[in-house]
Amino acid sequence: MASKEDVFDSFEKEIRVRPPLDPWAPDADPPRYVADYDLLATLLAIPVRDGSGSESGRLAKAIDAWTAYELRRAGFPPDEVWPRLTKPRVLPREVGIFIDRLPRSLQPAARDHLLRNKTVAPSDARVLGRAYVKQVDVLISQWARGPELLVSTKSMVSSFRNNLPNRFEESYGDAKNLRGRYPMAAMGFLFVLRSTVLDEPGTFEKALDMLRKLRVESDVYDATSIVLAEWDDADFDGVTIRTDAVPADLSADRFIATLIEAVLDRTPIEMHVEVRGRREHRQLPVEESDFFLLD
Repeated sequence: MASKEDVFDSFEKEIRVRPPLDPWAPDADPPRYVADYDLLATLLAIPVRDGSGSESGRLAKAIDAWTAYELRRAGFPPDEVWPRLTKPRVLPREVGIFIDRLPRSLQPAARDHLLRNKTVAPSDARVLGRAYVKQVDVLISQWARGPELLVSTKSMVSSFRNNLPNRFEESYGDAKNLRGRYPMAAMGFLFVLRSTVLDEPGTFEKALDMLRKLRVESDVYDATSIVLAEWDDADFDGVTIRTDAVPADLSADRFIATLIEAVLDRTPIEMHVEVRGRREHRQLPVEESDFFLLD
């Protein structure tokens, strides 16, 4: 089992062996994102199989790892998407560039020191909002542009009716806090529920309603989504993602596509050229602008 310090260790192998498939459906107009739900089920099954299915925080970490994978698959640079696939999970891109440009003989020692320096390379991404510092589950950022995408993930595996109001109260406050400082950032809220929520009449419908309300105001979230995960505790045989029970407007496909489009709409065309090209299935006749590397 992965250490408490870095639960992402247990997900890294499964992500590494995943083939780099194009996430955008061919010939779709408008562009349609196709999320890798098979990988999501595989990652969620890891904590459940380890006996941590009741620890919703470990399920949320699996969602974090999957969301970061999807953003990298969309074309965002690996070092700008946190959590990173490899340790350290949070690393300023510019620090990575500095190490890569050191003499080759110095790079191993520099990386070793970096892994031990939690100030420069922490295990969690924390950013200052309008009123308080907030740990952000998934983040795209670099020095020149600042935070461009912020995703909050929550999970719940039991006591849905009792805990649901608290989860949304927290999420609403977090959105206001972050949006107050980063009005141009794309912001999303991804909520993982065990499918047993469907056994509580009215609870799932309430969750859908609250998720939709979290994106009505312009200073809250750009996108919200529900993921329903199903498994059998008595006879565990993997996790199934119940896409059939989730409305299209709250699907993970729509969620990721909306966030990507928000980032692209709020930056000029010479930024995120790779992401734009993959989305449009063509090579754009522009070069990536990197202010950090300009002399």
